[in-house]
Amino acid sequence: MIRQFELVETVKSYDPSTDEDALNRAYVFSMRAHGNQKRASGDPYFSHPLEVAGILTGYRLDSNSIITALLHDTIEDTTATSSEIEEQFGEEVAQLVDGVTKLTQIELQSDQSDQAENFRKLVLAMSEDIRVLLVKLADRLHNMRTLHFIENQDKRRRIALETMEIYAPLAERIGMQELKNELEDLSFGELNPDARESINSRLEFLRSEGKDNVDAIIKELKETLAHRTIKAEVYGREKSPYSIWRKTQKKNISFELVSDIIAFRIVVDTIDDCYRALGVIHGAYMMVPGRFKDYISTPKPNGYQSLHTGIIGPERQRIEIQIRARRMHEVAEMGVAAHWEYKQNTDPKTGRQYRWMQELLDILEHAANPDDFLEHTKLEMFPDQVFSFTPKGEVIALPAGATAIDFAYAVHSEVGDTCVGAKINGRPMPLRTELENGDQVEIITSPAQTPSPTWENFATTGKARARIRRFIRLRQREEYINLGKSILERGFQKEGYEFAEKAFDEILTIFSADSVDDLYAEVGAGQATGREVIEAVFPGSKDSNRSKVAQLFRRRSKKKKADEKTSVPIKGLIPGMALHFAGCCHALPGDRIVGIVTKGRGITIHTIDCETLEEFADTPERWVDVAWEEDANSERRAGRVEIVVTNEPGSLGELSMVIAKNNGNINNLKITNRSQEFFDMSVDIEVHDIKHLRNIIAALRASPVINSVERSRG
Repeated sequence: MIRQFELVETVKSYDPSTDEDALNRAYVFSMRAHGNQKRASGDPYFSHPLEVAGILTGYRLDSNSIITALLHDTIEDTTATSSEIEEQFGEEVAQLVDGVTKLTQIELQSDQSDQAENFRKLVLAMSEDIRVLLVKLADRLHNMRTLHFIENQDKRRRIALETMEIYAPLAERIGMQELKNELEDLSFGELNPDARESINSRLEFLRSEGKDNVDAIIKELKETLAHRTIKAEVYGREKSPYSIWRKTQKKNISFELVSDIIAFRIVVDTIDDCYRALGVIHGAYMMVPGRFKDYISTPKPNGYQSLHTGIIGPERQRIEIQIRARRMHEVAEMGVAAHWEYKQNTDPKTGRQYRWMQELLDILEHAANPDDFLEHTKLEMFPDQVFSFTPKGEVIALPAGATAIDFAYAVHSEVGDTCVGAKINGRPMPLRTELENGDQVEIITSPAQTPSPTWENFATTGKARARIRRFIRLRQREEYINLGKSILERGFQKEGYEFAEKAFDEILTIFSADSVDDLYAEVGAGQATGREVIEAVFPGSKDSNRSKVAQLFRRRSKKKKADEKTSVPIKGLIPGMALHFAGCCHALPGDRIVGIVTKGRGITIHTIDCETLEEFADTPERWVDVAWEEDANSERRAGRVEIVVTNEPGSLGELSMVIAKNNGNINNLKITNRSQEFFDMSVDIEVHDIKHLRNIIAALRASPVINSVERSRG
């Protein structure tokens, strides 16, 4: 355990202006606060904050960060208060300590919720001061180093999984590669000890067998560069066991086929020297195609810069080489912590300048709850990335597998919300198209566009999914409210009463609703039926026994006016939210339709002759009289037909030509049966209304290659 004077001297060695008195006071304050507390290892608890401070001195952090490390557990685990810390060490340290402190007084339902809420707080704190994250990472690193002292195996696995999914990716995002590797490797040892032991055994064998080869490769690379007057340091760096295991799993290859178990690094003075060294290496050795990456001209989001290339190098071995300038090497090794030493490029008191941090804050704003935020954040922190470009040349880094819709949201949330299409490398492509490195993407937008619920099926980034879900959540409530209100308005008309919202004031508590809108939403979502609400407002069967509420409303004649409509209109409801079209009968404008209320989903629309309706014969309270609006045919919908086509050349072409000539569009086609003479097909055709579909059916029946055509009835 590092001693007090050693800690102070270490900080002073790289920061002569440090507040020595504050460091000493923080050391004593923490030691006294933790008193006789013990860790699972049996060591004094104070050894933990002291070790965390020691880790941070290795990154040459400022004195306030070291003081925070010493105090980071005092509020959570001792009687010390935030006001005491602020009084003795200042507001800045108090805010840092509070940012690192876990939430302990909030009653949460599960460990998962606890984890999600703690992480939400951490993101908010580190967005204001990135040093919160640095202290938290050092805290987690020491906890992982001592994880084996915890007896509960489930708890060890939970901590290791949390480290692997959250803290290691965060370390990678701020460029602290060595810390990230150690966190991953320690977690790997807990989560998959057999695999780690196997890889370590093989690495030990390779070290004993290949030491001379590594030295020979380093020597030859130095001589090759020196011959071209390039001054460089060359050394080999072994991959961590977890990195090797992940590569074998991802590429489905054996340990023996991993070519970059040892990566050779060439460190030069300037950027020009980097490219000169690359030219020398490629001129002297055969390059492995597809293995070159230029992270100098296109840095990673965490600031990492280097040239990567694969060659058949000295000793005829396939090796990976990383070429970087000295400053790049410092950033690659220390990440954001390197900026404290050089005081360049960033303000240590804020994390908001990082694009990925802004993405996390945007997810936080639009997530429905902490668990959603945690889920989307894990998506956002995938390490494998593709780099795409805007038409103006701006680089957009996205996780591997990202699509054009993810790109749109990465450019700006409003661009994502209003996008209608994308051009990838100049060609119109679907929004679900997966992007590749180097793609130039142009997003086409329209003010009339809103996010589609289907986008969530192919969006991969946390930001895109959070934004889409937020829109669906808000819009779905609006849909339920509008639908519920329409159902109740028609119910009032059927009862012969004028509709007025004040009728519901006295019955809100019956349905556990806080407002009339909440009641509408319950009816629209199927949580309560319109009949139940109307019976609550107008109890009893005879006029003389009506409630006082009923007497407030003027009873109208049972005879309806000619223009009075009691059917619920479905105009304006977005399919997939409060409104769903049944896949069995494919209702079209012009069909007689009926709605079936499904609890929690709203209304599903069927044609009146759909066979599926027999299943709901015993639940008439779920039936809703619905009707198309007059302009319902302004949008196309898919109608399904069953077609028997003659099996001869050109039949399919004739089928599609007839449909196209009649302004139809084939949405889907499936061959359901085939024989030597005929093909049976199920075809979905986009049309305006039932009349349009009937015209197409008539035209198909007139074709000699069509044996029969019938509309599908489910």
